[in-house]
Amino acid sequence: MPNYEKKGGRTKHQEGFFKDIRGVRIYFQRWLPEGEPRAVLLIVHGLAEHSGRYGNVVNHFVPLGYAAYGIDHLGHGKSEGERVYVKRFDDYTNTLKVYFDKIREWQPGKPIFLVGHSMGGLIGAVYLLDHQAELAGAVLSGPLVKIPSNVTPATIFVGKILSALIPRLGLVGLEAEGVSRDPAVVQAYVSDPLVHRGKMTARLAAEMLQAMQTVSGQAARITLPILIVQGSADRLVNPAGAQMLYDAVSSTDKEIRIYDGFYHEVFNEPEHDKVLRDVETWLEAHLGLRK
Repeated sequence: MPNYEKKGGRTKHQEGFFKDIRGVRIYFQRWLPEGEPRAVLLIVHGLAEHSGRYGNVVNHFVPLGYAAYGIDHLGHGKSEGERVYVKRFDDYTNTLKVYFDKIREWQPGKPIFLVGHSMGGLIGAVYLLDHQAELAGAVLSGPLVKIPSNVTPATIFVGKILSALIPRLGLVGLEAEGVSRDPAVVQAYVSDPLVHRGKMTARLAAEMLQAMQTVSGQAARITLPILIVQGSADRLVNPAGAQMLYDAVSSTDKEIRIYDGFYHEVFNEPEHDKVLRDVETWLEAHLGLRK
């Protein structure tokens, strides 16, 4: 596993691959602080992107003593697999569990917080249904958990048929201009060779819709400490999904922050420092609660 130093030697970056339960090579990377980490952030990225797009999160938290671990989902970034295609949604959550167990071996006894964005928020929410007891808490950013209002039952039915008959059919792409109000972020997104700019496959769309239905129906089972951050002007994910999830979870320790006028990637907005400070305050408070 190659590694190199960043930020004057204060942050050590390492990368490598492991095999998921289907034998597919999955790319991961981690950023380690100087000295012993206080806690671990498990970054779960969104649709069509990759773990390398969370530099603002890494650069904020690693110097504070947090270790950050990222994974490229199956069919994303540097991982193997057909692009934005998945046979079953739990291929994502099962792979995340394999990676989590490795992190637990590497960082025994350290509190681990899941940080999921967009589709990563959906993956994270589904993951919490079965594995929340292993985590110290979760931060979900712009979680893709609510079925869009223009997706009718008939549309879902047709989607299931397409998923079965033409699973690799491209259905819809993402609007790059919706990721951030910062033109530099948009340009970097468009120019990034690891960002998939094609259309989402019919199979993945159907699997995501099914996962959304699972979360909306079972979110009350989620009881761990949770922070949800959401841009009010999000054009890629319905902002109402964040409120729906907040209202549905049974956690007595839960918080939601809606950032007025922010687009989808609140960690990459011009005012991202404010969001990261809010997340920092929440994490610090929950580390303080641990015995």
